[in-house]
Amino acid sequence: MINKTENKISVVAVVGPTASGKSGLGVEIALRKNGEIISADSMQIYKEMNIGTAKPTEEEMKGVPHHLIDFVEINQTFSVADYVSLASKCISEIYEKNKLPLIVGGTGLYVNSLLNNIQFYENDKDDKLREELTEKAEKEGSQVLVSELKSFDPESANRIHPNNISRLIRAIEIYRTTGVTMTEQIRKSKEKPAPYKVCYIGLDYKNRQNLYSKINKRVDTMIKNGLIDEAREILNKSNSKTALQAIGYKELIPYFNQKCTLDEAVDNIKRESRRYAKRQLTWFRRNENINWIYLDDYKNINDVTFEALNIIDREG
Repeated sequence: MINKTENKISVVAVVGPTASGKSGLGVEIALRKNGEIISADSMQIYKEMNIGTAKPTEEEMKGVPHHLIDFVEINQTFSVADYVSLASKCISEIYEKNKLPLIVGGTGLYVNSLLNNIQFYENDKDDKLREELTEKAEKEGSQVLVSELKSFDPESANRIHPNNISRLIRAIEIYRTTGVTMTEQIRKSKEKPAPYKVCYIGLDYKNRQNLYSKINKRVDTMIKNGLIDEAREILNKSNSKTALQAIGYKELIPYFNQKCTLDEAVDNIKRESRRYAKRQLTWFRRNENINWIYLDDYKNINDVTFEALNIIDREG
């Protein structure tokens, strides 16, 4: 579908924190609006990491085509630029079929870069530098990267979370290879208007404890469904750096090394998941175009879907 007046492709984006029900709502909208889903989850892209990333099952997909899930090897690097390139292509292909593209996920950087048409430099990669910075962070901690980045790009240093080592490294890499800061690159890249008219739908709870309760229950379900065995198998592979950074996997390392109990490890997964949800909400709150649906106000998924469809119809 296309927005006739602005000659832009209409896209719906379903965003929000982890465990808020984005995948389920995305499927319900797709069924009613003849849509296909493009995932915007930076961990669901990886093969083998199924339970810990809460990938939707075939049953949960309900026959709706899903794109950019379960297609990257866990030892393979995958950048935001890679995501934008592939997701843009998916949007075009879905539009060509006269269907509605739905971006569904909680990785704010993916959503923002894609739908704001952020442009990326082609020749700003330096694998050797990336390895050096990774080693430096492992030995001295992430703060050393923050300090270095702050010396030439304080805006990025303040914007990027200190635990997001890969993003800190990326910001340093961009400047070292191009002489242009990440902040300046983002500013320049926004000069080309996006070819999309986006209807944003955000899921949240008025009572934060309701969200935290959903997160805790989801982690318990993951454990029941076999997360321990999945994590052990992935972490035993010598090339599983991705899993070492992923919530739900890295917290189990002390348990596997007999440095904490399983209950302690599970509590850590829950705590880190809650913290991640808080960071996601902070990110998405910056976007004033998001239509927020507060799940405390609705009895079931049908009511939530009805409200989402009203928002989509209203925004045209």
